[in-house]
Amino acid sequence: MKKKTVLVCVLKDKRDLRILLKEHWYRIPVAFLPRRKFTHLAFYQPAVFGRSGKRIQYYARVLNRKIVKRINLLPKEGSHPRAHDDYLKIELAWIKKLTRPIKNIIPRRVSFGFTTLKSLLKAGDILELYGISPTEQIIERGLHSLGIKTKKELTISKGGKRYRLDLAVFCRNGRIAIECDNLKAHSGVQIARDKIKDAFLKRYGWHVIRLKEPDIIERLDDCLGLVEKVVEKLGGQSVCALRESNPRPLSRQDNALPLS
Repeated sequence: MKKKTVLVCVLKDKRDLRILLKEHWYRIPVAFLPRRKFTHLAFYQPAVFGRSGKRIQYYARVLNRKIVKRINLLPKEGSHPRAHDDYLKIELAWIKKLTRPIKNIIPRRVSFGFTTLKSLLKAGDILELYGISPTEQIIERGLHSLGIKTKKELTISKGGKRYRLDLAVFCRNGRIAIECDNLKAHSGVQIARDKIKDAFLKRYGWHVIRLKEPDIIERLDDCLGLVEKVVEKLGGQSVCALRESNPRPLSRQDNALPLS
């Protein structure tokens, strides 16, 4: 059976969604056209969609492709700076709504990317589309099994800058920021951004622990032990954190979650 490759693309706004559902086509500037061939499209709806944002709800099969000028696709936008640029118009055989939306649970920037139709139909989280392990969840459950309460996706805003932490642990004598670095999501320019983020957090009194995906998958006990030592060094957890109930303990099966 021929492999079904899905290009994950972005709907800029609700107008583009209306065009998609009513006219059954999508456009990509030729200058930014991915080189790989694809048989299907999946459409990410960003935060501008409000309650229906940060998710993929629709996917479609490609029927036909042709290069046209943008002004021919959107004649009312003749003053657009790219009005006379070449665009690939992708005509669609059908558009279907996923049984359950694929959510951007731990926010990641979404742009063009490739996955398989099989992965698209099984995924519940954007990360799963690209084979990125849910490392934050593995660490969260592991720490809870040790009695260490965490707060996930905590946002820190100081001095005009804003950062989101994967996990935070509050201790009697300090605070710990735990960052789980997936191989595919933390490479290239992201490494430099991580260093800036770490410096920002340390400036405001946070102890930063970065855990890499291979270590989380293959040496989970070492990762948990590292966090446990820092918690002990900072006087144990604060009373408020310990009052909250823990989720179910981490099982051995969770402990060995494979790369999907």
